[in-house]
Amino acid sequence: MTYKIAFANEKGGVAKTTSVLSVSAALVELGHTVLMVDMDAQANLTLAMGIEPGKVSPSIAQILLSSAEPVTVQLETGIPNLFILPSNNEISMAERMLPSHAGYEMTLSRALEGLIFDFIIIDCPPHLGALTLNALNAADLLIMPTQAEYFSVYALRNMMNLIKRIRAQYNQQLKYRLLLTMFSRRNRIHRTLFEQLHTTFGSGMLETVIEMDTKLRESQIAGLPIIYHAPKSRSALQYRALTQEVLAYVQETTEQPA
Repeated sequence: MTYKIAFANEKGGVAKTTSVLSVSAALVELGHTVLMVDMDAQANLTLAMGIEPGKVSPSIAQILLSSAEPVTVQLETGIPNLFILPSNNEISMAERMLPSHAGYEMTLSRALEGLIFDFIIIDCPPHLGALTLNALNAADLLIMPTQAEYFSVYALRNMMNLIKRIRAQYNQQLKYRLLLTMFSRRNRIHRTLFEQLHTTFGSGMLETVIEMDTKLRESQIAGLPIIYHAPKSRSALQYRALTQEVLAYVQETTEQPA
């Protein structure tokens, strides 16, 4: 059974795409097959795999607007067992046009049915429109990367309201976890907000924290996930730990009673 995870936050610049790429690579490293889905018009996930968005055709937009089959759109990444549904600027058209289609909220969910992967990891745009709604309706788990910064934390209010709406109207089984990223233990404000988030969300927060690491920027330039670019770096170890935590959660919540 394919397990689908969406990474989303209304606030941009919170290491969302980096987390999608790093967790996907760590899952592959552990022997899983993974399909990444780039739902962002900036196409940073596509770029991170060395794929030029301007040369991508077809893209995820054709899946959403023209019912293209995902198998005709997915591309190999150069890393065995890691594939991507790439994005380009046409996804902006999907954001505008999808709401005119009947039942548009479940378009992505329907498109992903029947795909044979262990995990499908969805990278959402930094706003709460039709594309993010589709991603969360398709997902089993939502991971919300956030910085220990005021604006990033404030954006979680709108995210929580969206989760309530989706659970009430479309995807009753959607679960969520909060992921703290770009954290500095030496920063007093970061430490204070970290404690406040733990108090507010409790078990809704993932235990693993992703700290600041210049190796992550280097990996983006190199066009490789941090797991492969600098496998012994702090961020690589933390993303591996995060992936193990997510796997344990998935196993715990999907186990069938005897």
